Amino acid sequence: MCGRFALTLSADQIEARFGLPPPAQYKPRYNIAPMQEILALLSDAQGRRLEHLRWGLIPHWAKDPTIAQKLINARAETLWEKPSFRDAVRRRRCLIIADGFYEWRQTPQGKKTPVYVRLKSREPFGFAGLWESWNSPDGQTLKTCTIITTEPNELLKPIHNRMPVIVPKEYEELWLDPSPRARAELERVLRPYRAEELELFDVSAAVNSPRNDGPECIHPL
Repeated sequence: MCGRFALTLSADQIEARFGLPPPAQYKPRYNIAPMQEILALLSDAQGRRLEHLRWGLIPHWAKDPTIAQKLINARAETLWEKPSFRDAVRRRRCLIIADGFYEWRQTPQGKKTPVYVRLKSREPFGFAGLWESWNSPDGQTLKTCTIITTEPNELLKPIHNRMPVIVPKEYEELWLDPSPRARAELERVLRPYRAEELELFDVSAAVNSPRNDGPECIHPL
């Protein structure tokens, strides 16, 4: 799964990578947790833009918004079968912007040590995401999203049995295309990212609490 990640770069660095400025209220984050706002790149009839979505998908047909707590991740293998995701994967794909994510390694003593995973280049990247627009009973509109996960690559396999899908640059346009695409095309995107381009290292247990959101979370031990 993917339960924590970071986006620590400046607005200028994000614009240089993705060609669009983030919203004015954007600020770097070191410990992003579910149910918080995250930065996503969307493309639809309104055009391409970076905007904030809430992490935890609420399908447009949902009656109870607390379903979002169970839908922070979506398994790549079952997107087309699950009612919560099958409409979004056809029409509402997005990139969730990050420059690293956390996982927890089990120690021989039974404890869990947090590790931070990032590109060796330290560039920002996009997780494969899905988004929805949900209308509450009082008439408010809430935009939410989920991060897609897949099998781990060789680097992550000793740590966890899932990893978030990082979309390679060469597939970003395909993933963002708002028109329906063949399942076989999209499944080319939903694969473990190239292990040789990633690095990981142990970090402070400060990341265990979402209240901690500073550079100390990503400092190598």
